[in-house]
Amino acid sequence: MADNARAKRLADLIREVVAEKLHRGIKDPRLGTHVTVTDTRVTGDLREATVFYTVYGDEEDRKAAAAGLESAKGVLRSAVGSAAGIKHTPSLTFVADALPESAKTIDEALARARAADEEVRKASSGASYAGEPDPYRKPGEPGLDDEADDADGADDADASGASAASESSDGPESPGAAGGKDESA
Repeated sequence: MADNARAKRLADLIREVVAEKLHRGIKDPRLGTHVTVTDTRVTGDLREATVFYTVYGDEEDRKAAAAGLESAKGVLRSAVGSAAGIKHTPSLTFVADALPESAKTIDEALARARAADEEVRKASSGASYAGEPDPYRKPGEPGLDDEADDADGADDADASGASAASESSDGPESPGAAGGKDESA
């Protein structure tokens, strides 16, 4: 078994050699400039290499590129062998990378989310608050009890009448007027 660093170096070399050979060395029209090598992985024993690629174009271009890569596999393997200078040149397997399709799916989901956010934004643009804009009370403003008392005027009359009656009957020295303190005891 080779160490992981050696496999990584060989994978990088394979990616560079295959990309350069596809770009300049192979005259197959199916493998034009629209094929991109995205990643390369090599097994631990350095016997097999998987080359991931993407194709710019439609499904027909992808099928043509896959057929072109399969037919150029021998030429690409010999180019890797001469560049690597190792005893056994790894066999090459070409796999279409699923990254563009995944990215397209994510982009479509994000576009749907943006559209839904925009609909919510449009619906809320003319809306008003269900209550007050600022539901919190600030110091110095009338409290909740004061507003409730103002709503039914009977509480104000009872409260003012009761306080006036207590002051007039007992005077200021009464226990009710002094806040509950009994000074006679």
